Amino acid sequence: MSRQRALRVSLRVDGVGTAIFGVLVLAGGQRLADVIGVPGSWIVPIGVGMLGGAVLLLVFSGRPALPRVAVAVNAGSGVAMVGVTASGVLPLTGPGIAFMLAGAAWVATFAILAGVLLRQAEGDR
Repeated sequence: MSRQRALRVSLRVDGVGTAIFGVLVLAGGQRLADVIGVPGSWIVPIGVGMLGGAVLLLVFSGRPALPRVAVAVNAGSGVAMVGVTASGVLPLTGPGIAFMLAGAAWVATFAILAGVLLRQAEGDR
């Protein structure tokens, strides 16, 4: 598999996984909010934000020139999730902390993978 193809596949897997999480967040609604300790009014924006990010990842994966912004967005999302978790700005429960850190690990993994593959693909030119 070429590096360009591997990068596109990684962006698609990331996009599909993010979409699945977004749908689960929206489907969980107030029950999920109570379990993870997020205000109920935040659940819809979080779920919609995840779906929006998923769409962007899927769009990026199909572009002729893969944008570096895909890596930056994932890295920024991971940092933000860890920051929100560590800051105590939300009254996260134990499952909420695990949910946020799992999300941060997900996006960080794909940011690193995409960054490495993008750098290697650019080096192949």
